[in-house]
Amino acid sequence: MNYVPGTASLIDDIDTNLVFHQTVERIHVGKKFGDIPRGIFIVRGENVVLLGEIVTDEISPVLSLQDVDKPCDTLLQQVSIEEILEEQRLQQQAKQETEKVKMQVLKDRGLSIPKADNLDEY
Repeated sequence: MNYVPGTASLIDDIDTNLVFHQTVERIHVGKKFGDIPRGIFIVRGENVVLLGEIVTDEISPVLSLQDVDKPCDTLLQQVSIEEILEEQRLQQQAKQETEKVKMQVLKDRGLSIPKADNLDEY
C-alpha cells in the first residue's frame, strides 16, 4: 500500500489542482513502513475526491483505547528504503505465486478466469 503525504503549498480555486512540496511516498508492508522522498507533487483537479485537515485530538476508530496513548512508531516500525522495497518485492512475488497456483487449480478443473486486460469494455 502506498500513499503520498505532503504539505499543500498551492490550491487553485478554479480546477482544484493541488501542488504539494516536501512529499514522501510511504510504502507499507505488514507492520513496517518506509518513506521515499519525492519532492514536488502535482495533482490534477479531476483526480481530487476529498481534501481535508486531519484532527489528531480525536480518537481514531481504527485504534483500540490502549493504543491511543502510544506513539505512532510503536504501532508501525520504520525501516530503511532498501529494506521496505525488498519486503514489497517479496510480498508481490508471493502474491503472484498464489495467483499462479489458483489459476492452475481452476484450469485443472476446467474453469478459467479471463485476465482483466482481455475483457471487452462494453
